[in-house]
Amino acid sequence: MRKKKIAIIFGGCSSEYCVSLQSAHAVISNIDLRHYETVLVGITKEGSWLRYHGSIDKLQNDTWHMDKKECIPIIVSPDRSLHGMIELRLEGIKYIKIDAVFPVLHGINGEDGTVQGLLELANIPLIGCGTLCSALCMDKDKAHRLVKAEGINVPKSVVLSKHYDSLVLYDKTKDLNYPLFVKPVKGGSSIGITKIYDENDLSMAVRTAFSYDNEIIIEENIEGFEVGCAILGNHDLMVGEVDEIELTDGFFDYNEKYTLKSRYVSYS
Repeated sequence: MRKKKIAIIFGGCSSEYCVSLQSAHAVISNIDLRHYETVLVGITKEGSWLRYHGSIDKLQNDTWHMDKKECIPIIVSPDRSLHGMIELRLEGIKYIKIDAVFPVLHGINGEDGTVQGLLELANIPLIGCGTLCSALCMDKDKAHRLVKAEGINVPKSVVLSKHYDSLVLYDKTKDLNYPLFVKPVKGGSSIGITKIYDENDLSMAVRTAFSYDNEIIIEENIEGFEVGCAILGNHDLMVGEVDEIELTDGFFDYNEKYTLKSRYVSYS
């Protein structure tokens, strides 16, 4: 049986570039090469798309893009009949037919519907969420509005599209109860998020969040604990075990997620 050719896209023009490299290394290391042939496509921080032929270990220290011999410019063809990508080689172009794309991307310009829309336009199946779902889930404000309309409780919040001086910030958040989370509206991996306990820290937290997005959300803390559950499939679903994330203090921030200090408790 012919192996399916899977393009794995990593990196990205995003503050979560380094997170994507970690995730992609895990995917590439564990994909079953008996059934799949991989085409590795890296996106640099500047937004260049490159077909990568080198060692996957170079993803972990972000040196994958430094050897030009291992990297060839590549684009996704929007031509639905081609169903693939085009390598821009010095000796000419090379067409690569792709069965599916696995966008192992985090954050804006990758997890927010942009790449998903490109692939859907090209009629290439993708692994993960589609364009609309990705766009809605990345936007915390719109996601909250959607689930609230369905009768699901969400934390009380305020959305800002520009920074105000301290007095205006205090006035706009006067109906919110501390502690508060200040977050970029579109982003993940807890980058740019601050948990604050009084108004003295509000202005700095707002400034931090705005350094990652042009909109921020300030929302009340919800007392409780966090659980996760992986679900795979479209109609016939494969549901993973539920796990609880246990923290001794603070919140599940970037350091807790990616330095493995937090503890996972599995519920079989």
